[in-house]
Amino acid sequence: MLEAQLRVVKKQILENDRRVRANARETELGRRLMEIPGVGPLLASAFVATVADAHAFKSGRCLSAWIGLVPKQHSSGGKERLGSISKAGNRQLMARRTAKVAAVALANKTARMVWALMTNGERYREPVIA
Repeated sequence: MLEAQLRVVKKQILENDRRVRANARETELGRRLMEIPGVGPLLASAFVATVADAHAFKSGRCLSAWIGLVPKQHSSGGKERLGSISKAGNRQLMARRTAKVAAVALANKTARMVWALMTNGERYREPVIA
């Protein structure tokens, strides 16, 4: 009986995965978001479903803060002092920071890229190394 239930659950999981992938590819925005490294069908469809209008956010930082990916605050007396989020490459970041800090920094960077693509309508371009 448990084996039969496990097969049914696995089948349902596969069907839901198929639907998520199909929904992400269905919209032009979803296809553009999936071009960002680290953004797959699940994340792209989640952004498309939850962020109806990216212009509601003033900047990528506001979207990132709305998600909950913000640096530590050291504000006092009305002066805003925020901790930094590194823009260094993944390998350098992992060498200097713990895995959790690096993961949050990369998620923040990805959220800001998603906001930029959602607001300007462009496609993702690989950064050019000078």
